[in-house]
Amino acid sequence: MNRALLLPLWSCTLAWFLPATALTAPNREAGRPPNVIVIYTDDQGYGDVGAFGGKAARMPNLDRMAREGRKFTDFHVAQAVCSASRAALLTGCYPNRIGISGALGPKSTHGLGANELTLAQLFKQKGYATGMAGKWHLGHLPEFLPTRRGFDEFYGIPYSGDMWPYHPEAKPGSYPPLPLLENEHTLKPGLEPADQEQLTVQYAERAVRFINRHKDEPFFFYLAPNMPHVPLFVSDRFKGKSETGLFGDVLMEIDWAVGEILQALASHKLDQDTLLIFSSDNGPWLSYGNHAGSAGGLREGKGTAFEGGHRVPCLMRWPGRIPAGSVCDEPLMTIDLLPSLARLIGAELPKHPIDGLDVWPLLAGQPGARNPHDAYFFYYNKNDLEAVRAGDWKLHFPHKARTMEGQPQGRDGLPGKYKPLPVGRELYNLKDDRAEARNLAADQPEILARLEALAEKARADLGDDLTGRPPTRNRKPGGSQ
Repeated sequence: MNRALLLPLWSCTLAWFLPATALTAPNREAGRPPNVIVIYTDDQGYGDVGAFGGKAARMPNLDRMAREGRKFTDFHVAQAVCSASRAALLTGCYPNRIGISGALGPKSTHGLGANELTLAQLFKQKGYATGMAGKWHLGHLPEFLPTRRGFDEFYGIPYSGDMWPYHPEAKPGSYPPLPLLENEHTLKPGLEPADQEQLTVQYAERAVRFINRHKDEPFFFYLAPNMPHVPLFVSDRFKGKSETGLFGDVLMEIDWAVGEILQALASHKLDQDTLLIFSSDNGPWLSYGNHAGSAGGLREGKGTAFEGGHRVPCLMRWPGRIPAGSVCDEPLMTIDLLPSLARLIGAELPKHPIDGLDVWPLLAGQPGARNPHDAYFFYYNKNDLEAVRAGDWKLHFPHKARTMEGQPQGRDGLPGKYKPLPVGRELYNLKDDRAEARNLAADQPEILARLEALAEKARADLGDDLTGRPPTRNRKPGGSQ
């Protein structure tokens, strides 16, 4: 079998040449360790950023990040739903590895386990100041909050902004009031719509104040806006400014928040000391119609193992370290950020198994860099292995998905109704078919067999509920018996 058919082309490209020394990890002995800021929006689809073809709003600051940094066109979350995606980002693990699935709510009694190493705890190893503003969504009880998982400070909400008494589809009493927290203190026990209109601004202000306070020491900040997840809210400053409705207004305000961070870094001359990462937790929630975003030509959206669910926009900027105007077309995943950043700052990885690998050479645009993964695996629900990706090839396994194709769209905050979508054993070449429209399973038996074998390795470790395989090395979440 020709393995070249299965391996990535590794064709990350540079817009212009930079010396190799500019593309390597910094010499930590030569100066201050790098600051790191991660911006992780909510339900912002692949087609909801101008640099990825988005048309809904002007986004000059994200355009600037693309010009001055690196665009990743094949970047993925580990699972296309809120809590699971965030667990993977912060721990470098597939979320089913650590017992987190779906979207935790106010009735959930479990959360991110205390024994898991988070990005914040990784940076604390090296003496960093750590902070967060935005949506946490990894356990709302005190023992699971960000301040118990490595963050020095936290300002935000414990779960999604739609998990509140104003939910348009919920029965009265389904949700308790949505609190606003500072660290572990409740600032306001029940947010009103007028409060949510100010959250994106307040989160950005918190990020800027954090930068101002810690400008003379290394810091890590995690900004997690709860937009553009429904219900959509925007401040008066951006209402009606996009010409494409409320969703576009919200995107403009997110872009403004990115600009506030860029301005704060520049004011303290921290640009060349700071790695800034922008991405989203999953694709668009398509049932919400004009209050949902765009998957940019990818198939389906949030809640599926199709590309529109888990392929997300990603930009990284670090002047002098990451080549300006460059593009990486190779597949990468959020699970790889923790081990890559560990290498960057010289921190130790946990003793327990994680799933991400060090891909810093790809992030930095080093010529000839290769992705060390044999494959990426896409689980959903509690522990269903729905798809595997190796190189250009992606294999779906039989499962039940959902689609809005042919369905009436939602409008103005009220969702349409999904219809069931049966998925068979479907093989796609993503290099030629990003829309996953041409099933090649019958034409490529060798590739099919290769991906099946990779999936079996995952099942032997992580398990697979679809085939009745129990996990062998998964860990329980916090709060479980």
